[in-house]
Amino acid sequence: MEKQMTSPQHPATIPPMPQAASIHLQTPISEILVIPTPTRTLLIREGIETAADLLHILPARHEDRRQLTFTGFHPDPNPVCHHLRILSTRLLRFGRSAVFEATTVPASARFSQHQLTLRWFGMPFMQRALAVDMNLIVYGKIKEIKSRLIIDHPDYEILLEEDTDPTAPRIHTGRIVPIYRLRGNLKQKPLRTALWHLLQDLDPSALPNLLPTPKATGEFSGYTRAKAIQTLHHPPDLDTLTQARRYLALEEFYLLQLRLLHHRHQHRLHSGNPQKPPGNLLQSFLQNLPFDLTAAQLRSLNEIRQDMADPIPMNRLLHGDVGSGKTVVALAAMLVAVESGHQAALMAPTQILAEQHYQNAQRWLTPLGLRVSLRTADKRNTGILPVRETDILSVPSDTTCTPKTHDQLPEHLPHILIGTHALLYDRVSLPQLSLAVIDEQHKFGVAQRARLIAQSDTIPDVLVMTATPIPRTLTLTLYGDLDVSTIDERPRERGKIITAVRDSTKLKDITAFLKTQLDEGRQAYIVHPLIEESEKLDASAAITGHATWSKRLKKHHVGLLHGRIDSETKDTVMRKFRDNEIQALVTTTVIEVGVDVPNATVMIIHDAARFGLAQLHQLRGRIGRGTHTSYCILLIDKNDEEARQKLTILEQTSDGFQIAEEDLRRRGPGDLLGSMQSGQAPLRFHELLADTRLLTLARQLATRTLIQDPNLTQPDHALLRPFVLDSLPVRTTLQ
Repeated sequence: MEKQMTSPQHPATIPPMPQAASIHLQTPISEILVIPTPTRTLLIREGIETAADLLHILPARHEDRRQLTFTGFHPDPNPVCHHLRILSTRLLRFGRSAVFEATTVPASARFSQHQLTLRWFGMPFMQRALAVDMNLIVYGKIKEIKSRLIIDHPDYEILLEEDTDPTAPRIHTGRIVPIYRLRGNLKQKPLRTALWHLLQDLDPSALPNLLPTPKATGEFSGYTRAKAIQTLHHPPDLDTLTQARRYLALEEFYLLQLRLLHHRHQHRLHSGNPQKPPGNLLQSFLQNLPFDLTAAQLRSLNEIRQDMADPIPMNRLLHGDVGSGKTVVALAAMLVAVESGHQAALMAPTQILAEQHYQNAQRWLTPLGLRVSLRTADKRNTGILPVRETDILSVPSDTTCTPKTHDQLPEHLPHILIGTHALLYDRVSLPQLSLAVIDEQHKFGVAQRARLIAQSDTIPDVLVMTATPIPRTLTLTLYGDLDVSTIDERPRERGKIITAVRDSTKLKDITAFLKTQLDEGRQAYIVHPLIEESEKLDASAAITGHATWSKRLKKHHVGLLHGRIDSETKDTVMRKFRDNEIQALVTTTVIEVGVDVPNATVMIIHDAARFGLAQLHQLRGRIGRGTHTSYCILLIDKNDEEARQKLTILEQTSDGFQIAEEDLRRRGPGDLLGSMQSGQAPLRFHELLADTRLLTLARQLATRTLIQDPNLTQPDHALLRPFVLDSLPVRTTLQ
């Protein structure tokens, strides 16, 4: 080990920046002379070519680095900010590695007996940057190691000789500091410095307002885009920062609502095929179902039929909780299209789900004389799935259920085509498509939905479905261009689901209960959060769990299903589970969407605290689909009281919308957004989607704008046109 004292050096200074002409958004980075040359070179190398590109790099978060009143150095899990003077430095070498240390004391002479060590590993060049008697503002976490108080790799800023006020705001310390998501070889300090200098010289007129006049924005009266963006990078205090974020979020939501409402308006300008047949086929279908539709199902069906009877093409969302009966409503709507002499198609995100829909359609519609076909990547022929005789409805011989209109469809064409993405490439089968139903629509991108719709020679009606309960406050954002029908009650014949939160230490008792259920002929899902065990994550895994549960349930066949299994094996496993050849299925969340096994009445979820409430509710929806009482057991760590409190709502209610509201309150929108923005950039301020006032205000402003100027032709709206009419990503609002 070598100990080496460094000699005092002249404090590192930031060279004075050359004067530059007024900067605008399209000013090339190469011409922004206030940014140091090395940083300009690095920015251009990372694809940041203009001032607008640089301003797009918004802070991911902020750290409060305003200097604290000194009360001594103490170990602290939270970062602290101190004004220090370097007492000594040394470079310690251990073979090829090196550690640079700077021993510091508070800059105030009154506290010179307190010492704090700053440490950098593998950075010997720090001895050229820091020297004895330098004054620093330092930010980092203090920890105690062998009676020494140490900060490893702190952020620091050197005070120059003329810098007499240590409390004055600086670029990297002494203020609320922006922390950026980095790309490539960019580092925080050069990027922060570049943005600091850019905003000092940027002409405020380069950032014109996109929102309507301040008067119309209520609480944001007097705010401008320039002020909000400046505040986001250089907040004077936390309250002002919050207000700036809300202003920019309102701007982003406003542009999104403009686009959605304009799309809705343009859609209503098209003409489609009014579909209002006598309804004989639909009546026969409803009369011969082995159950009655709920009031919510009937209400939703009537709304869909009214839309289909209109010459304007339908664009509607059928929104319902898990197990609420959306599929039967969709099939009923498809019969309206068929009886009108056209075709209907249903696209599902997975082969398992497509086959399930196909079986339901075969069971319910074949007796009505309809041709139902299946298209998936692996199976492109019709009628490939056997339908048990007990599944066929008994239709009275005197029932009139096949009007002339749908008989006119050529015999080589199916009345109803069900499939996966394969439907996108099967234009030959859908020349007379008049209703496109898209299940679990968030699994598909905008382009995919458009391609299915384009299969027809005319613009079809579109019905999209989702089983993800979405809080009302988010519906405007997620589906602002659609009319919405909500099924908010479960069919009466569905079995009750009892949910219980249990300690993982009770697994022996839970296993005994599960064996009892399996012995009675029921089936079970056993859900794990991971596929394989991980050194980084303390959570159970399906592969290991399968081996363990196979030993526990020796009398029964235990299957395994997860996302890495190839599609053919996955289909085989699911088919065996549906046919009760597998009694217990150890799985991951791959079964979250759409699988319907009425005989499955038990679900055990390991490490339930790792899932969100909405996701747990989705998983729970895989049971309770038959007439038997079902049981969902959520396993948590015995000492995890926070998880116990969080999961209590699942014990108390099966209302998915109430659960989604609670999930939104606890976690923000998060995964609820899913891929609803397929085809455009993610929202920058998505966490503020939980703010009902902002969403409502954005919708009101967008509605008012389009009422006044539907095509945005007025000069005041010229800046809005590219984002609304050309579908530019909302994140490019700085350009």
